Amino acid sequence: MGETTGEIEVEDGVLVIKRIHVRYLLRVDADADRAAIERAFEHHMPRCPVYRSIAAAIDCTTELVLLEP
Repeated sequence: MGETTGEIEVEDGVLVIKRIHVRYLLRVDADADRAAIERAFEHHMPRCPVYRSIAAAIDCTTELVLLEP
């Protein structure tokens, strides 16, 4: 599951998306390999087509929250 928030500013009378923050909520078992999950998370943005398309214009950040069942 994920939650996304955006920050919008007005430039010359036009609404412009300036920042996007995505918070990933990942439910994992207690014995999950958290180090592997963290490594995968750290490398996902450069491989994301959406991020690659908008990163030059919009400041994008992410956060990973691991939840145990």
